[in-house]
Amino acid sequence: MRFINPKIDFAFKKIFGSSQSTDILKSFLNAILYEGEAIIESLEIIDPYLSPTVAGIKSSYLDVQARLKDGTLVIIEMQVLNVRAFSKRVLYNAAKTYALQLTKGEDYPQLRSVIAVTIADFEMFKASQDVISDFVFKERKRLFDYPQNQIELVFVELPKFKKELEDLENITDKWIYFIKTTGTLDEVPEKMAAVPEIQRAFEIANRVGLTQEEFNTLQAQEIFIQDQQGSVDLGREEGQKAGEIKLIVRQLNRRFGQLNSDTKARIDELSIDQLDNLGEALLDFANIEDLTAWLQANSQ
Repeated sequence: MRFINPKIDFAFKKIFGSSQSTDILKSFLNAILYEGEAIIESLEIIDPYLSPTVAGIKSSYLDVQARLKDGTLVIIEMQVLNVRAFSKRVLYNAAKTYALQLTKGEDYPQLRSVIAVTIADFEMFKASQDVISDFVFKERKRLFDYPQNQIELVFVELPKFKKELEDLENITDKWIYFIKTTGTLDEVPEKMAAVPEIQRAFEIANRVGLTQEEFNTLQAQEIFIQDQQGSVDLGREEGQKAGEIKLIVRQLNRRFGQLNSDTKARIDELSIDQLDNLGEALLDFANIEDLTAWLQANSQ
């Protein structure tokens, strides 16, 4: 048995935003927002699941939107790539959802609260090790709430969730584990299947149930994400390599004088691992000849 990866936009929306996902989404939101308490008794999925196009993967649409019984709007987004100004995009989408509730002639009392839930497959807040972070408007010094505290930003940072299957303690743990690991599982863990809504989520996530069109869309999104992540990793590696070269060349110039162009070119061709080794070895170099000998022995 193979499952679609909930971290892919298409899969996330199919599992949590389809016409048969109401109970699944209610259980998930209660787990993330209210530590599993049944605070949300009913909800309406505003944007029923439709197979999305692939162009750019993310544009201005949100993965899932729901309206709670009291009128509160909940927008849920799954984000794999840490793109530029992403935190601003989250705030913009929440503010836009709040503002667009009113049409011409309508008054402010009709505005309802907006909760933006973001599941991020990367770390956003380095100063905290909490998996879930919840932001609201508060007075800066005394931390009391703004009277109309109607925009709430909730973040789930998947890399900070370290628990294994045997360590799961509650339904919040189980839902986060579901999102983080389902794409790698080949069967439904008994511990997870004990929750009816999670069992149903696994049934929707079963690849066997996909149409050919859905499978093609999913595959295209998976390839897109892999390509984008590869570009990010390559850029990070190239930036790291350039920084190491700059530091090593500066150290060598100080010790032995300005390096000639041939020596500099040979250093530029070294891999990151080789640069690390050179950074350690140069501490023992007595003269430029030692560097030349090292490059001859270690160059590709």
